[in-house]
Amino acid sequence: MIVVISGTNRPNSKTRIVAEAAFAHFKEKAEEEVRFFSLEDLPDDILHIDMYDPEQQSSALRTIQEQYLIAPNKLFIVSPEYNGSYPGVLKLFLDACSIYAYQESFQGGKKAALVGVAAGRAGNLRGMEHLTGVLNYLQITVMPQQLPISSIGAQLEESGQLLAASQNALEEQVERFLAF
Repeated sequence: MIVVISGTNRPNSKTRIVAEAAFAHFKEKAEEEVRFFSLEDLPDDILHIDMYDPEQQSSALRTIQEQYLIAPNKLFIVSPEYNGSYPGVLKLFLDACSIYAYQESFQGGKKAALVGVAAGRAGNLRGMEHLTGVLNYLQITVMPQQLPISSIGAQLEESGQLLAASQNALEEQVERFLAF
């Protein structure tokens, strides 16, 4: 199973547009089940003083973890640039999910691919480096070819869809990940 993750909880984000486009490519090309998860759908009670106590952890988070981290063997993460890295909510999600079923969530040969989204020129290259380090620490193998999407505002049509060149680059990334 593959899960496409939109790595921000910001509503109506351009990251979600890219993640949904990737999800559509996977649905078209993948022979295995593909699911979509946006960090917009994280429960409000994910962050609290007892989040590192398995007995006090959000039951909604546990359900999300079972469906979107434990079940898949591949993660396709689309992450925007926030302050020169990836969003804190994505790190919080990974940290919170390290309390329950750690090995099942992160280890055992899982793989990930990364797409960076940024308003600037670098397409979140630095954030993808940071996220690669965290995922490698969690024993998730990250595909070496990462896709930076720079100047995201200029990569969208008036309808809000990705321009053909960006769609093609994203489709190629999906195909590389399916072969990875």
